[in-house]
Amino acid sequence: MKPSTLIKSGLPFILLGLAAVAATVMVLSKKPPEKKEVETLAFLVDAQPVFTEQVEFTVSSQGNVQPKHKTSIATQVSGRVVAIADNFVVGGFFSKGDVLLTLEQDDYQTDLSLAEAELAQAEAALQEEIARGKVAAEEWRSVNGVIPPELGLRKPQLAKEQANVKAAKAKLARAQRNLSRTQVVAPYDGIVIERNADLGQFVGTGALVGEVYATEVAEVRLPLTDADLAFIDLEAGITHKNPVTLNATLGGKFQQWQGTLVRSEGVLDTSNRLIYAVVEVNDPYLRNSDTHAAPLRFGQFVQAVISGTDARSLIVIPRNLLRLDGTVLVADDNNELQIKRVEIARSSPESVYIAAGLTNGDRVVRSAVPNPYNGMPVRLPEKDPIEQDVLEQDVTLETSGE
Repeated sequence: MKPSTLIKSGLPFILLGLAAVAATVMVLSKKPPEKKEVETLAFLVDAQPVFTEQVEFTVSSQGNVQPKHKTSIATQVSGRVVAIADNFVVGGFFSKGDVLLTLEQDDYQTDLSLAEAELAQAEAALQEEIARGKVAAEEWRSVNGVIPPELGLRKPQLAKEQANVKAAKAKLARAQRNLSRTQVVAPYDGIVIERNADLGQFVGTGALVGEVYATEVAEVRLPLTDADLAFIDLEAGITHKNPVTLNATLGGKFQQWQGTLVRSEGVLDTSNRLIYAVVEVNDPYLRNSDTHAAPLRFGQFVQAVISGTDARSLIVIPRNLLRLDGTVLVADDNNELQIKRVEIARSSPESVYIAAGLTNGDRVVRSAVPNPYNGMPVRLPEKDPIEQDVLEQDVTLETSGE
């Protein structure tokens, strides 16, 4: 075999050997990849600090408007009805001192005249007896050394006549009262609710002739629960007069009235375990007002909002942050989770008012944390290392760009 042919047939093997040597050299000379430890990041949470704020609670209730005073009008004497006032009708307004109904007065006027005559006779008899006593005293004075007896001076007879005068005066006063009672007089400013007598009707003593309500002050009885009482000091309310806003819809229009909480009835209702507070509204029918607002009528059903007695310093958080066991998650200064039990003053569908358990500046966790436990490491968005690296890269790029 020729040498050239031998070289040609062994050339591929030579090239393959050289390639293998070169590959081996490259592999051996390559630096191994740098090992990097995998860092397990803490759970990312959103936590915001909380602070106390002044909170004034209100209590909602409802009730019916009632008069503070309502009176069944009855006659104190008997007789035939001879006159009825025009405003003595159902729904009619009257003022204190108005004559609502008048009974026949002839017999009572006669009794008055007789009583006046009897008084005149008694007074005349008294004057006569006084004169007789003076005459008797003069006669006994002429007898020296003798002490006159009581009967001799007619003192018993004088006392009798004085008693007769007193009895006649009392009889006259009674006749005057009976005559005045033939007129049924309004005891206060009010409204007529019912009338049970008419012209020509004979009514006896004590007969009910009507029913009236006073319009000077209206009352609303508001049922309150034991939880409501925590925000209303009823004893203090007597002094501080907690303001109350009443509202209702009349004729399709929303109306409001202002009242004051004045007292409680002081006894729990055994049927529902509620206590009733009483709200007063002055001049509900606006009889002494020039405003064109709607009157607050008796029997009206109203909603009430009672302002609390005092504002309280509380921490307010969204309701969804309160866990079912009454605890709240807090991220401490070491970025560790703490489970704190809190004392709830009040809660609403939106918020929870915390009286104790949290302090000013506590960072309350607002995001959901699965299986939390005390001391659990957490990280906050402002201290997230990934976000911090991205921020540093952005700063580097901006610097190089300049």
